[in-house]
Amino acid sequence: MNSFKTKKQILDFITHAILLVVAVTCIFPVFWMLSSSLKTQEEIFTKMTLFPEVWQWGNYVDAFIKAEFGMYFLNSVIYTVVGVSAIVLITSMAAYGFARLEFWGKNFLFYLLISTLLIPIPGVFVPLYLLLKKLALLDTRTGLLLCYISGALAFGLFLLRSFFEDLPKEIEEAALIDGCSRFGIYWRIALPLAKPAIATLVILQCLAIWNEFLLALVVLQDKAKMPIQRGLMVFQGTFITDYPLLMAGLTIATIPIVIIYLLMQKHIVKGIAAGALKG
Repeated sequence: MNSFKTKKQILDFITHAILLVVAVTCIFPVFWMLSSSLKTQEEIFTKMTLFPEVWQWGNYVDAFIKAEFGMYFLNSVIYTVVGVSAIVLITSMAAYGFARLEFWGKNFLFYLLISTLLIPIPGVFVPLYLLLKKLALLDTRTGLLLCYISGALAFGLFLLRSFFEDLPKEIEEAALIDGCSRFGIYWRIALPLAKPAIATLVILQCLAIWNEFLLALVVLQDKAKMPIQRGLMVFQGTFITDYPLLMAGLTIATIPIVIIYLLMQKHIVKGIAAGALKG
């Protein structure tokens, strides 16, 4: 018994040691980026210290104003808020319809929509570009938002449909008897009960839209409309030799989404535990 306990303790120690090494390996580049963003150009190249001697907070002011990074940041906030809101609204209504309504070809249409998950995004760049050009939506915020929304519909539908199917029908039947409309049941009963799954969808889509680069590269050319990741490419090309400013820009692009994830990561676990990902 003692031998088994000792082996288990040794195994736990080795596991935690490996996890600690992996965590440090992942966190250190982020720490170095933060530290470098608060140094001067000379200090970065001459003094390999972990902390800056004099904290240069002005680097962030220069990144926002001088390098127009605030414009890219605001664009990403707009794309993320509008895009995620539209995705949640459209996919929740569609998923509830597929889960509760009966109509001809329901299963065929559902699996047809879900099958689009198998298509890689780069594989649709050429037809997508031609379509946006024909609709006069190239280099527009609307065109990029439509790409974000349409690209997330299949995943959102898959995620939410199974959750709505697991909701007890007795609650909805009681609401129907009380005179509640089908849309009222969706809005007042099904949607609040689906909060864990919706929170999971919100977090994943926030991460996806905030970090998206390829679609923005294809659709946008106007700097004033670029999201943060697309603008970061222009930013790097302009300030490639100004490393403190470059690191400040990278930090601005990274920190918000890290904070959102840390604050809301528990909802992903809740969503999975509640059956949101059940096939």
